[in-house]
Amino acid sequence: MKIALLGYGRMGKAIESIALERGHEVVLKIDENIESYSLEEIGIDVAIDFSIPDAAFKNIITCFKAGIPVISGTTGWLEKYDEAVKICNDHKAAFIYASNFSLGVNIFFELNKKLAGMMKNLEEYGVEIEEIHHTKKLDAPSGTAISLAEQIIEVNERKKGWHLETANNNEIPIFAKRIEDVPGTHTVSYTSRIDDIEIMHTAHSREGFAKGAVVAAEWINGKTGVHTMKDVLSSLLE
Repeated sequence: MKIALLGYGRMGKAIESIALERGHEVVLKIDENIESYSLEEIGIDVAIDFSIPDAAFKNIITCFKAGIPVISGTTGWLEKYDEAVKICNDHKAAFIYASNFSLGVNIFFELNKKLAGMMKNLEEYGVEIEEIHHTKKLDAPSGTAISLAEQIIEVNERKKGWHLETANNNEIPIFAKRIEDVPGTHTVSYTSRIDDIEIMHTAHSREGFAKGAVVAAEWINGKTGVHTMKDVLSSLLE
């Protein structure tokens, strides 16, 4: 499989290493204007986007217009997600966006949804989320923490939204910490006067994120339409 890397920072380099280990070829590495490349002539099977928020949308739709499937893990651009989905479908391309491509985190998402359903009627428990990342992470809270909060809100009628650090009773507080060299830790806590319940995912390196992105690229190659990591995970766990 021939892969284009859109964004060649630390995540891009980790993805390249995993892709090469799995027998793929990296045919393009972009850290500048994607529109200066003739993508159709390069022969790209899948593009993997871990760029920056200001570049992500242009990267993604340029690939769609060239008929190239895209795996995107860039956060901070999602106000244009619906527009990207429309362009993807219009050009019969393929797309997976995920706030986190780690296979372990996607299992964690499923656990979070299950626990949220079990806790939704237990009003004596408050819920909060904590995320810890390296100091170079630009956005806060993380996309993963937001996804966790949105999953809880979807099943818990008492929660109407989330807020960074300070929250009303009908909101989920998300606490964001930045510590040197922490790849990513997410904790969902339910707390009552009697006891606490927590689930946690701790990444030990970027390898899990990179491997998940490459596995998603392998899965989407040859497909069309908009998919999710749940689709990828379901195929792996069958």
